[in-house]
Amino acid sequence: MFRRKNETDALPEPAAPEPKPDGKGRPTPTRKEAEAARKAALKAPTSRKDAARAERERRSKERVKIREAMSTGDDRYLPPRDKGPVRRLVRNIVDSRRNVGEYLMPVLVIILLVSLVRSPWAIMAIYVLWVLVIVGAVVDSFFLVRRVKREVGQRFPDASKRGLTAYAIMRSTQIRRLRLPKPQVAHGESY
Repeated sequence: MFRRKNETDALPEPAAPEPKPDGKGRPTPTRKEAEAARKAALKAPTSRKDAARAERERRSKERVKIREAMSTGDDRYLPPRDKGPVRRLVRNIVDSRRNVGEYLMPVLVIILLVSLVRSPWAIMAIYVLWVLVIVGAVVDSFFLVRRVKREVGQRFPDASKRGLTAYAIMRSTQIRRLRLPKPQVAHGESY
């Protein structure tokens, strides 16, 4: 009754700290590691040659990241022209459909080859094919632009639509295999 209580009985056990869900995902570096990293960053090249070599290596690494991003579609390293969810949506809309513009270059090569033949039927075929391809590309681009504006307006009502028309038309006139960033959806696939 009048005896002393154990101090361990009186103190509650400390709770283990819960990890943050939005943490940085890696442990904090020790002071020694942080100082070594800071000193390495501050170490200036001793000569102009070393500085140029370091700059070339840095640019080379950056180009590799951009090239990988162009093939995978990673937004972090894409050039500003292709960055953002709105541009990704436009790319997916263009890539999910067959466009007349993507067949424009091969057809123009065929027209060039047929123009070497000097006969009346070849000349008539060239004119008809030329008009069909150009009119088809214009009509297809018109429907593509309407679709892009409608989809972007529905999904991103507050986003700027500046430059999306030209972006969609330029992408639709490129041969699918040569498009950069690489297409992330197949023909007919939903985006």
